[in-house]
Amino acid sequence: MKNQGLKIVELTTIEQHIEELSDLLMKVVDDGASIGFLSPMASTAAMDFWRHALSPHVILYIACVDGSIAGTVQLHLCTKQNGTNRAEIAKMMVHPKFRQKGIARSLMQIAEKRAKEEGRTLLILDTVEGAPSNHLYTSLGFVQGGRIPDYAASPFGELEATIIYYKQI
Repeated sequence: MKNQGLKIVELTTIEQHIEELSDLLMKVVDDGASIGFLSPMASTAAMDFWRHALSPHVILYIACVDGSIAGTVQLHLCTKQNGTNRAEIAKMMVHPKFRQKGIARSLMQIAEKRAKEEGRTLLILDTVEGAPSNHLYTSLGFVQGGRIPDYAASPFGELEATIIYYKQI
């Protein structure tokens, strides 16, 4: 890990961190992250997202550097009877000022560890084609399962392809 001041914790409630999480979400969307929102993102929309982010099948980790939230990842445990072997990595984000410090890798590793603890043997995720995150995911052993053109609008409204990845764990 490149950042010695990094601490990763699981959140079970949001309210204490909602403003900082909302700020993180707005910053990464406005910086171009394709995570389901359009830029510019209103703080009310960000807060609404976080208020509804937790559920019994969603595990949320935050990465803190010197007391500030630097990143987050969610692990969505599939609840379908035929899918209890899998989980999805979702809303992986690192604040622009904390990138290239090993935070995303650390978040992914803790999410994978938790998936194993939950008895999951398959992780899935998707990310926009051409994003730097593609390199991270392949370096962690994820395999490209497919490409879907014009899957979603970028934060700036342009349709972009998504790459679907999986990893057997």
